[in-house]
This record gives sequence, structure tokens and C-alpha cells, in this order.
Amino acid sequence: MKRAIKLIAAAGAVALVLSACGDDNGGGAADVLPCVVSDFGGFDDRSFNQSALEGVLAAAEELGTDEPRRVQSAPGSDFAENLSAMVEAGCTHVVAVGFQMASAAWQVATDNPDVYFLIIDHDGAAGPEGEGPPSNLRPILFNTAEAGFLAGYLSAGFSETGLVGTYGGMPFPTVTIFMDGFRQGVEHHNGLHGTNVQVIGCPSAGCEDGLFTGGFAANPEAAAVATNVVDQGVDVLLPVGGPIYQAGLAAISASGRDIVLIGVDADLFYTDESTRDVLLTSILKNIAEATRATIVDAADGSWDPTPYIGTLENGGVGIAPFHNLTDRVGADLAGRVDEMRQGIIDGSITVTSYLD
Repeated sequence: MKRAIKLIAAAGAVALVLSACGDDNGGGAADVLPCVVSDFGGFDDRSFNQSALEGVLAAAEELGTDEPRRVQSAPGSDFAENLSAMVEAGCTHVVAVGFQMASAAWQVATDNPDVYFLIIDHDGAAGPEGEGPPSNLRPILFNTAEAGFLAGYLSAGFSETGLVGTYGGMPFPTVTIFMDGFRQGVEHHNGLHGTNVQVIGCPSAGCEDGLFTGGFAANPEAAAVATNVVDQGVDVLLPVGGPIYQAGLAAISASGRDIVLIGVDADLFYTDESTRDVLLTSILKNIAEATRATIVDAADGSWDPTPYIGTLENGGVGIAPFHNLTDRVGADLAGRVDEMRQGIIDGSITVTSYLD
């Protein structure tokens, strides 16, 4: 069966209906038991782990399955062991959340060809010799450079200091793709409008030489990096890496200055109410919908391992509404951001990323 993707627009969200489940399970909800394993960020990260869990829970409710199994990986735990535990628990579909689980997902999927796996944020080519994904492992990827570009353009138009900042957890492609898309959007604004907005934390293309906390926790290291960026005079801050945005939020509060925050993965306006007064927007990956729809579609008895890549065009990525800052953004800048979105979709604006 060829990959099937149906896009259903509703209230600013897009439901992604992806093909799923095996060809000998007879179909039907009774045969489906969805499960999920988080990375070290945990299911309360208000980011991609939480979004994946929400997708699994929504699918289970819709299908009327048994309660989904879940494992929250602790630092130092064995990803392969956690994934194997899901297989032993009778799971039919196992979601491995995050690129750090790629090699473990590849191995456990290879060892268990009758169980279907999704790997979030990796292309699945994680075998010992770089082998591509086995036929029962489907990569779910998001070209967030496109949405990051919109956030960067927005930030350049919004900034009054001419300085905007970003920092990440670790210099992995799934982190730097946000930061570099943001940089590209700022530079595009500078070229179009003759501005000279600078990006602190991403000094060159790719952002591999940018500022990173060394992990994905809101710990003292994250606090130090966030404070460093804020102290350089930025008035827009983009942290990339699950809970590390909380260090940025604290640095904004401690500064006493008018600084706005940009979230990633999920809309922080809904996942963390404490951000609402300073949240400009969020760079979205529709992980929950992609996960939910993949599992729900499992009931049709078909499976297609073709990688899914979320883009602006298919609704897999986007930016959140401006919520409480809508009036400050203004209709003119909001309209220009929408023009940038259309330009990326129709190809008149080029955004580069490692997924190209």
C-alpha cells in the first residue's frame, strides 16, 4: 500500500492520517496495543515526549484499546531494554521518542519483525553499518527549519534591540534544525527590509558552533547558558531542547527586561501557562497528531514504512498563534509572516536543512 496522508484542517491544527499496522493482524482495535518509550526528557517535558504520549493516549481512546503501556527512560537507562519490555508486554505498535533511541529502535525492530515501531526525529538508518530502517520501523521526521524560518522572520520584525538569541540542548541535527531555520528567517528579514538584526547563539550557518547546554534538563548548566544569552541584550529568546526553555523563562524573569520567549515542539501557551505573558509563538511539530493517526490507521490492516516528513505544506510543522502578544505583533508583521509561509510552500523562498 502506498503511503496515504490525509490532511484535515481544523482550528489551526492539521490531522495527519498516515498508513500503519501489519498485514496479518486482521485489523480492528482489539488487535492493537499502542505503547511508548520516552527519552531522558520524560513525559512531563511539555515538549516532544509529552506530545507523543498524548498521541498514543488519544489513539487508544479512539480505538477503545487496553490502557497503553509506557516507559519513561531515566538517565543512564538502556533504551533497547525499555523497548524490548514493550514487546514483552504484548505491544503491537511501539513509539520510540527521539533520535537518541534510533540505534536501539533499529535493533529491537529488527529482532521483532511482527511488531511495528515508529521512531520520532530520526531517519531510521541506525544499523551497525548505517543500514536503513527495517520494514517494520517507520521514521517520523519534521522539517522544522521551515517553521523556524517563520519564527526568525517574526522575531527580526518584532525586536526593538536588534538582538535575538537562541541556544540548544546538544548540537544534534534535530536541535540545530530549529536554530538554523530561525537564523535563516532573521537573515531573510534583514535582506528584505534593510535591518541588521543579529542572532546570538548561532554565529554561522548550521549552528553547530552555537550555544548549547550539554543536555536536555533545566539544570544549572542550562541556567548559565540562558543567562549568558539574555545578558547580551536580546529581546527574543528561542531555547531548543525540551525542558531547557524553563531556564530561559527564569533568565527572562531575573533580567527585569521586556524579553519574549519562543517555544518548540508544542504550543507552550497550552502546555505551560506560566509562559503566557512572555510567549511570542511556538515552533510546532504535530507529533501528537502524527502518532495518533498512525496508530488509528493501524486498524485497516496495512503498513507502509515510508518515512513521513512534516512540512509547512502538509501541515506537519508550523508556528502557533501569537495569543496574548497578538496586538504587539500587529497586523502588518503578521501578514508578512504569512506571506513568508506561502513563499516557502510555493518554492519562491528556499529554506535549507539536513532533511533536504
